Amino acid sequence: MRKTIGAATMAVAMMTAAPATAESFDLQSVFGLQVPSIGPSPVKWAERVKLMTGGDIDIKVHGAGDFVPPFEVFGAVSSGALPMGFDWIGYWASTIPVANLIGSMPFGPTPDVALAWMFEGGGMEIIQKAYDPHGVKVIPCHLVVPEAGGWFNKEINSVDDFKGLNMRIAGLGGKTLARLGANTQLVPAGEIYVSLETGRIDATEFSAPQLDLGFGFQKVVKNYYFPGWHQPSSWDSIIINMDVWNGFSEDVQNIMVEACKANIAFNLGDQLHAQADAIAAIREAGVEIRRFPDEVLADIRTEAEKVLTEEAANDPIFKEAYESLTAYMDRVGEWERLQAIPAK
Repeated sequence: MRKTIGAATMAVAMMTAAPATAESFDLQSVFGLQVPSIGPSPVKWAERVKLMTGGDIDIKVHGAGDFVPPFEVFGAVSSGALPMGFDWIGYWASTIPVANLIGSMPFGPTPDVALAWMFEGGGMEIIQKAYDPHGVKVIPCHLVVPEAGGWFNKEINSVDDFKGLNMRIAGLGGKTLARLGANTQLVPAGEIYVSLETGRIDATEFSAPQLDLGFGFQKVVKNYYFPGWHQPSSWDSIIINMDVWNGFSEDVQNIMVEACKANIAFNLGDQLHAQADAIAAIREAGVEIRRFPDEVLADIRTEAEKVLTEEAANDPIFKEAYESLTAYMDRVGEWERLQAIPAK
């Protein structure tokens, strides 16, 4: 009888006790939350974390500029002014050189190879070493499909056509085209359309057709080139102040990583599904869908390899990641070659 009464008393106490208060954290993205795919991506990640923690962790996601300008998110997370952020990893290349490689490796891995290297081939462990001195935990959380080669106000028939071209292009691709005579610059996403419209820039790359369509580039530029040699795949990531990260239990840390893996899977499917309709809409707007000539791609590749070699010589973690990733691409490449089926 005493055991029964004791159990009943405990049950009543549990039901009448005040519910535990969820821990709440702010996260600011470098993108507007209405941008297709990358906009809602951190929102979906936060929803998954809340679900998987049973509501114990509540992450409130804010869009670009809500607390700090987009290009200041990393510094704010590093200093602790923001507990969390969501980014395109390549934005921080001036601070973390290896971010350039992960964000935009010219002629780099396809998304499936990039995914395997990051989580199974040692990629996460290598790049985290570059973030540690800044007190930031990085979790790759959104894998971007191959981008378009860019929007141009003229045809590109040889690499000489890049000379004097004012182009918005990020990362190592920008460094590559600069070697070919282009005037490259990094323009925030929200300013690209106006820069094209006003003639501040003659060309731009941004992302895959799904996102480019949403920004309206088809209204002002009529040459849309493929392939996206500069970013065959690229990563967006969750960044967390290291003190905040260390304050989470190991279970919560694991949940955040697993939520990112779920996010990656969802977004890959969403992106692949959306591109065909986006290309059709862009074509209907009067845009010429073109491919760079093979000889142009060959000349670009030559310069890109020089850029990658120079960057590797300047930073030991970049070098480690570059050697690891290229070796991984070679090793798993046999599988892809064996499985390749000729086109019709």
